[in-house]
Amino acid sequence: MSSPRPQRADAVRNRAKIMAAAHEQITANGPEVSMEQIATAAGFAVGTLYKHFPTKTDLVAAVVAASITAVADDAEAALSRTCDDGSPALEEITGFLTRLIDTAAHDHAVKAAARALAADPAALHDEARATAALDRLIHAAHQHGDLRPDFSVDDLYLLFSTAPTDQPAHVRARWLALLITGLTAR
Repeated sequence: MSSPRPQRADAVRNRAKIMAAAHEQITANGPEVSMEQIATAAGFAVGTLYKHFPTKTDLVAAVVAASITAVADDAEAALSRTCDDGSPALEEITGFLTRLIDTAAHDHAVKAAARALAADPAALHDEARATAALDRLIHAAHQHGDLRPDFSVDDLYLLFSTAPTDQPAHVRARWLALLITGLTAR
């Protein structure tokens, strides 16, 4: 059985430009943005978008999946800094939450698009990667006595879902500071 043929370099570049433009346009205009607007922002004819993404739903799903992949990569990097570099787990959890909340504050439209789409198997895989990394990070914070022993990854997701992403940065920072104080074991 032969492996799939690799994409040409120009096709890879075109797809990357489309994804960047789609993310920008969905963030600015919401998931209702037209394919024509995305094509114009990417510098292509709309037919080029349809070559890469047969439907607008496919394109929006790809943007959402890329966002979930970025969150999973960030969670794994935070875990790596704790396990490999000795960075305090609670510091990494705080940094992860800060980045996630700030991203969500600017990407309301991507968040709305994610809720509107059915679960994508690739996105579920990346969500599982993020959950596994965060679970291990929380466990490391428990081991160091820095985090309440009853705090779990489910609690982390609950906290994120209630984050004041519609507020200015200084309000989000204050919310997180109060929250972390309440979560610490000491």
